[in-house]
Amino acid sequence: MRGISTRSRTPGAATLGTAPAVRLESVVKTYGTGPSAVVALRSIDLTLERGSFTAIMGPSGSGKSTFLNTAAGLDTPTSGSVWIGDTAISRMRATTLAKFRRTHVGFVFQAYNLLPALTVEQNVTLPLLLSHKRVDRTWFDRIIRAVGLDELRRRRPAELSGGQQQRVAIARALVTRPDAVFADEPTGALDSRTGQQVLELLAQMTRELNQTVVMVTHDPAVAARADSVVFLADGAFVGSQVGATTQQIVDRMSALGTW
Repeated sequence: MRGISTRSRTPGAATLGTAPAVRLESVVKTYGTGPSAVVALRSIDLTLERGSFTAIMGPSGSGKSTFLNTAAGLDTPTSGSVWIGDTAISRMRATTLAKFRRTHVGFVFQAYNLLPALTVEQNVTLPLLLSHKRVDRTWFDRIIRAVGLDELRRRRPAELSGGQQQRVAIARALVTRPDAVFADEPTGALDSRTGQQVLELLAQMTRELNQTVVMVTHDPAVAARADSVVFLADGAFVGSQVGATTQQIVDRMSALGTW
């Protein structure tokens, strides 16, 4: 199955640069304690290879957002291990983890989260500035051209369309050459035509830059643009599909219950 494996690998077995982009081993996430405790993730074992484009789907309350937050290091699992590349992040201290995320993890959200006073170029390179790292101009130019912003690099967010602002967010997510980019409903605020352009751009990043993209969505048509779809229900991994059509995803989601 391209890009997805539910079989765990031995930590540290892969050498630098060859480890899977993301790996979850027996991950459990529980909120609260005692009788009122809510189990959001139940023993998730999942490996996402480099250069894969994976959509995460499931009914409302299935654990999609918790999965994304835990896999990306925004939240800590109650038990189990999360690996980004060849680094175990599950038990990192908060300050160390925050520094790690700046250079190893990219984020694209429905809200673009651009700073209005900064230009396109300044918004894109902000993660490098925060990490006190030098901008690789060759890589920056490649990204800015790939996302179609070469002529707009001196504009500010207010001078851009929604689709262009999301392209800035994607470029910002890529500028540090992260192990993985996590996208949470990245087309939710866009019209259908612009949304399709953004999805094609994400797919292009996996093909041309070998970038790993993990995308949470509730839309089967959006999920169908990914290489693979992982399904969650009641916080558990319940299957996956490779190269699925929109209708196949609709049928699978219908079998899982209320969306």
